Parts: sequence; C-alpha cells; structure tokens
Amino acid sequence: MPTLFHTFHLSTLQMLMVSICAILIGMSKTGVPGVSMIVVPVMAILFGGKASTGVVLPILISADFFALLWYHRHAAWKPLLKALPWAFLGLLIALWAGSLVNDHQFRIIIAISVLLSLVLMIWNDLSSRNVDLSSHPLFAIVFGILGGFATMIGNVAGPVFAIYLLALKLPKQNFIGTTAWFFAIINLSKLPLQYFVWKNITAETLKLDLMVVPFVLIGAFAGIQIVKLFREKTYRWLVLAITFVSALLVFF
Repeated sequence: MPTLFHTFHLSTLQMLMVSICAILIGMSKTGVPGVSMIVVPVMAILFGGKASTGVVLPILISADFFALLWYHRHAAWKPLLKALPWAFLGLLIALWAGSLVNDHQFRIIIAISVLLSLVLMIWNDLSSRNVDLSSHPLFAIVFGILGGFATMIGNVAGPVFAIYLLALKLPKQNFIGTTAWFFAIINLSKLPLQYFVWKNITAETLKLDLMVVPFVLIGAFAGIQIVKLFREKTYRWLVLAITFVSALLVFF
C-alpha cells in the first residue's frame, strides 16, 4: 500500500477522498443518480483530466456489477436497445474528437445540453398539454449519441441518460434496472478503448481500484435503502433535482 500511495502521490486525506468517491459511485448506480457527479472534478484534481477517467472506469464497472445483482430483472429493454447503438456511435465520436476539443469545452457542451433538456421536461410535466417527447423518432438517437459521447469524455453521462428515461416515465425499479444495464454494457465497451487507445488504465490504477471496491459496495447498499424511502412521483422529482445540480457541477 505505501508503494501505491507513492506511485500516485496520495496522502491519507486524498485516499479518503477517493474512498468517498467510490461510495458515491455505488449510491448512484443503485438508485440515487447524479450524486456521483462530484466524483468527476475531485478525481480530475487528484489524477488529471484524462488520467482520472482511467482510474474511475473500473470503479464504475464494479458498481455496475453490484447494481445488476439487485436490479437486473427490472430493465425496460425496448428503450434500452433503441439507445444503445447510438451510444456506441457517441463513444466513437468522442474517441475521435478527444484530440480536437479539451475536457472543459466538452463538459460545457454536455452541461448545456442536459440543462436545456431538463427545462423542456419540467415544462412538459407542468404544462396542461403534455407532449410525449419519447415518441419522436430522433429522441433515442439524440440521447443515445449524447450519452455515449458524455460517458467517453468524462464519465458524465448519468444526467443525460436520466433525462432519456425520465421522459419515458418508467417506474423507479425499471428506471434503475435499465440504467444499470445501459452503463454496464457501455462501460465494458469503453474498457479496451481506454486501455489500448488512451492508455490510461494500468496495473497500478487497477490496484488502486481494487482497494476501494468495498466502499463501492457500501455505497450500493446505501443507495438501495434510500430508494425504498421514496414514492414513485417523489422519486422522479428527486432525480430531476439531482440531475439539475449534477449538470451545474459539470461546468466546474
């Protein structure tokens, strides 16, 4: 462990911060989406922008595994399969665009997109004449590409996919299950891209990731318990609120 600390120049306080980030990731995967958005800036400060995504990705995958153990039977496969092909396209676009636009510019674009989507959804919820946004042919295409793009650039696709599923008005169990499957598939797909193309996943980063897996499990269990406290409508507005705050965090 001392050798690992030395490799990353981590103090005890910084290691504590990484552990807290792992707890937040676990919570976000089992029903409290968006709370892990604070992980993005914290890990970027500790490891650097692109390097931090290589540290975070295996932690996300371990959290995806815990989420699937609990919610794998609750996926809504039709909207999931509609978005997945376009999410893969978003991954490839982000991989190509990585050398053209910096991290900050990417996050500004993503944050603006999420905030505009939120405003549209809230207006639709409060309007006397509701419009079925999800029925538009471009709906799954736009959010699929944006989600894949956002997750490849900085692991900030949570708010994007939350907007997509909230528009479908899925029950909370289906919301969580569909999200779990989407990110499990997408994050596993990102693994070889980041290992072979960006080369930001190494034996040392994986050792660090293994150290914080128990904290991911703690967060996952906490998320499951928190979800049980909220009714369907309250849960929907909770997700909207957290997504809004998450989108604002992306700016920073």
